[in-house]
Amino acid sequence: MIRRRELLRRLVGSDGGSYALETAVLAPVLIVILGLMIAFGRVTDAEGAVDSAAHAAARAASLERDAASARSRAQDAVIRSLDGEGITCRTSNVSINTGGYAAGVGEAATVTATISCTANLSDIAVPGLPGSKTLTASWTSPIDTYRSRALGFADSEVPWSANRSAGAEQ
Repeated sequence: MIRRRELLRRLVGSDGGSYALETAVLAPVLIVILGLMIAFGRVTDAEGAVDSAAHAAARAASLERDAASARSRAQDAVIRSLDGEGITCRTSNVSINTGGYAAGVGEAATVTATISCTANLSDIAVPGLPGSKTLTASWTSPIDTYRSRALGFADSEVPWSANRSAGAEQ
């Protein structure tokens, strides 16, 4: 019986602590790979959020009747969109090109929103990884060609519900 155990031990051999050594060598490599995966995921998520915010800003701006209102609505849309995604920018820049509002009714016009957001990566401790990454997205949305556009005057249109009874019998 003892001979079988000795024979089995000789055939299989012993690890001599090699598993502990392999773990000690591979653990830091695996931690760095995990950190890179987390950083890549955060950057990808932030890129999608910035792109979505630019889309929302361009769309919100294109629905307004004048350039000043378009800029204001676009800024609000960016804030709501990034907050909704849980994205915090170290620095951000929102640029709204409202030159399309100078075009006359019947002429094709667009609004373009460009957003730059510097995402913070300094809390991920991976050697060689930059502390931040600047993400930029731009979207263009058409302004309704035949919709009236204010030229600095107050909006004089009355809501549809107020006009509805104008021709109705009392």
